[in-house]
Amino acid sequence: MSDDLTEMLAAEEKPEEKKDVTDLLLHDILTGTLPAGAWLKQIDLERRYDCTRPEVRRALDRLSQRRLVQHNPNRGYQVYELDDQRTQEISDIRVILETGVADRMVANATPATIAELRQLARQFDEMSFRGSIMEHYDANLAFHRALLMLAGNSELVDVVAEIRQRTVSAPVSQWRTRARIEQSAREHHLMVDALEARDLPELKRLIEIHIRQAPIKT
Repeated sequence: MSDDLTEMLAAEEKPEEKKDVTDLLLHDILTGTLPAGAWLKQIDLERRYDCTRPEVRRALDRLSQRRLVQHNPNRGYQVYELDDQRTQEISDIRVILETGVADRMVANATPATIAELRQLARQFDEMSFRGSIMEHYDANLAFHRALLMLAGNSELVDVVAEIRQRTVSAPVSQWRTRARIEQSAREHHLMVDALEARDLPELKRLIEIHIRQAPIKT
């Protein structure tokens, strides 16, 4: 048997790689498919993700540790539902962390990284018109990750990414109206403008406005 044929047969016999149940459940929470407050019955999740009960339990426990799922003794699991105070506290943490490294972003920005950020901002614009909810969400994360990477601290990037996930159903809650989507898009471009101008106070102002979703005062 030829080597090529052997490789083809081996590829055909190789079982399809199974996706992690935690990732599947996280995706459905972040997109609002499983909305805040929804009860998560383990038997339903087994059927939904075609997996075993232990896999479901591990996924629920992992997301409970990340405060995306809440375990209520004797009742079960449900998607965490944020109250106004917790939402405010998460925003406060992000503002402190992200504005705190804005000076490093400005110092490390180069023409190449600014061009990359402009492209990512345009990609967000494009996904807002023709992309799916998750593609739109991913485009937003890509822009903010690239912006934070300018601070030169990968641990900070990971911490902020984890904190963002605590605002469950993020795409649904972030962009309730077309006007809100358009403002978020404008803010992305304005932040890149501030970086290019090396205007630190303006960059900090825009970051806070963007996180708190406050109207821009001109």
